[in-house]
Amino acid sequence: MATVELRFSALPEHVRTARLVAAAVARRAGVDEAVLDEVRLAVGEACSRAVGLHQSNDITAPVKVALIEEEKQFSIEVGDEAPHAAPAERVAGGAAADADVEAEEDEMGLAVISGLVDDVEVTTGASGGLIRMTWPTAPPAAALV
Repeated sequence: MATVELRFSALPEHVRTARLVAAAVARRAGVDEAVLDEVRLAVGEACSRAVGLHQSNDITAPVKVALIEEEKQFSIEVGDEAPHAAPAERVAGGAAADADVEAEEDEMGLAVISGLVDDVEVTTGASGGLIRMTWPTAPPAAALV
C-alpha cells in the first residue's frame, strides 16, 4: 500500500496543486482515464470545503490530504480540523442565519462530491472532519496478458 500525503496552508490557491497531485497519483495507481476529471473535481471540492472551514473558524493548521493506493482501489482522504457541530447546535445563538448559510454551503459541497464519487464516507466531530473518496483501479497491464 503506497500513500502520498499533502499538507497545505488553508488558502484557495493551494487547492489547484492538490487537484493536480491527486490526478497524477490516481493515474499512476491505475484509476481509469475517463474518471480522472471526476477525481480532480471531487478533490477540488473537498479541499475547497476544508479551506473554507479553516478560514471561517480561524484555524491555522494545514489542510491534510492522503492519497492511498491499495490493491484494487485508490482512495483520497481530505481532512480538516474545524469543529463540526450537530445541526441543532448550529442554529443556537445569535448567528443562526450565518450558521444556516454555512450549513447549506457545506451540504451543497458534499452533494457535489457525492454526485462525482460513488464511494464516499464523511465523518465529522468536534476535532474536525474527514472525507474519504474511493475509486476502483484497473489491474496492471502485465497482469492482463
